[in-house]
Amino acid sequence: MTGLPPSTPSVPASAAPAPVGSAPVGSAAPAVHVAEEVARALADGRPVVALESTIFTHGLPRPRNLAVALEAEERLRDAGVVPATIGVHAGVPTVGLSTEQITELSATDGLDKVSLRDLPVVAALGRHGGTTVAATAFLAHRAGIRVFSTGGLGGVHFGASESFDESADLTTLAATPVTVISAGVKSILDIRATLERFETLNIPVIGYRTRKYPGFYVTDSGHEINFRVESPEEAARVIDARDRLDLPQAVLIANPVDPAKQLPPEELEGILARAWAEAERQGITGNAATPFLLDHIQRDTGGRSLEVNVEVYRGNVRLGGEIATALAASAAAWGSAAAGAAGTGAAAGTGA
Repeated sequence: MTGLPPSTPSVPASAAPAPVGSAPVGSAAPAVHVAEEVARALADGRPVVALESTIFTHGLPRPRNLAVALEAEERLRDAGVVPATIGVHAGVPTVGLSTEQITELSATDGLDKVSLRDLPVVAALGRHGGTTVAATAFLAHRAGIRVFSTGGLGGVHFGASESFDESADLTTLAATPVTVISAGVKSILDIRATLERFETLNIPVIGYRTRKYPGFYVTDSGHEINFRVESPEEAARVIDARDRLDLPQAVLIANPVDPAKQLPPEELEGILARAWAEAERQGITGNAATPFLLDHIQRDTGGRSLEVNVEVYRGNVRLGGEIATALAASAAAWGSAAAGAAGTGAAAGTGA
């Protein structure tokens, strides 16, 4: 694969995405809808960043949820990057929700929280849904988007050795070659066990200007990671190398929240203990656990955790835009060099 252009990663046949818009015989609509703005940007080689929808369908309270979702898109556009907010609208997995669709989903009660396993069910039943990291990563890769910004990742829950409670984010990212920018895994999870699972699944975890793995609400979770990158361009080189090697897994960029804006680390342990105790008392488990715990933490901290959550997301969206821009520049430079080499070869052949 020597010389493979960075902008066109080669994916093993078993992991190759199906053509967007393809549908089974007899199906009236494409399996996935890609917005024209997103499709055009990808075709032109311009930077695109995927954004998940659960942050505004399940993660943030109204009306803050809509404001944060639209602000993220606006900030990317201001930086010359095309946003692709991903969700399911009326049963259609959509890459690049419109402002009207985002507004509708952010105001709708009882939305499905859609992980990868849920996509075909929600699509077949024509339901609305907010896509998790797993489903968003899958749809982003299928559309050809290389960078995805989120808040925090899912991972291994405490007690998973008995309950087997692990997020589908783990196995999906092991087989989906996107780049995910996050502030680590959510603080409610077993971070040590999650990092061990990332290692087992061959998912590289790279700190952005740090080797201290962030803990979502806090800059340092207390765990070290092996590698760091110092710039968006250095991150882009790692991503290009992954693609040239035909590796199928995601690259995780861990981007810590500004230390001045984190929750006080000395308070976090008690906050988490109270949240877990209340979840156990009410019998909250499964998909309902994460939003319940995050909501409890928000109330326990008097809204401070919500502000940290928003700051985390802003930082990851900004860095995602910078990395997508670096990747686009890398692809353009490779294309220019390849064209120049082809032209030189043609001229030499003519001269002969």
